[in-house]
Amino acid sequence: MLPILQLIVDTVAGVVGGVLLLRFWMQVIRVRPPASIGQFTFTLTDWLVRPLRRILPGVGGYDWASLIGAFLIVLLASAVMLLAGWSGQAVVLYALFRFLNWIIYGFMGLLIIEVIFSWINPHAPLAPFVHALNDPLLRPLRRMIPPVGGLDLSVLAALILLQIVQYLLRQALF
Repeated sequence: MLPILQLIVDTVAGVVGGVLLLRFWMQVIRVRPPASIGQFTFTLTDWLVRPLRRILPGVGGYDWASLIGAFLIVLLASAVMLLAGWSGQAVVLYALFRFLNWIIYGFMGLLIIEVIFSWINPHAPLAPFVHALNDPLLRPLRRMIPPVGGLDLSVLAALILLQIVQYLLRQALF
């Protein structure tokens, strides 16, 4: 029964946490989302972000309530492991690992979506939004890696670098 409960909790937490991370990233890079995505994002996360803002006001122009909210979601989702006999310290460490993994997988997902848009419909209404979300990651790589035969390999390099970061993270924490 515990694996089924963990699956349900992880799915709900992954969606809510991912949207909270998206909300934070949109604010960091100052990109305005399309109306439908903005409405979805704020409707799904305002219940947590608004109360957290009273405790954690924006510092340095960043919406820390969204980022901390995402970590709290992963921490609550990881707390199910307490039922399996894990210690509190192990749960917090596991939650930190999962939180960092969510961030890495989020970036990987955005990169893959950009590649799909470039292949299928580069003029899709969401393509500029996804491009703006990926630009801070890809801009430095595009300076170092020129297009080869008109093909932009910076996305491939970014995916490989994110996988390396994920590997190093796994080695450092476990």
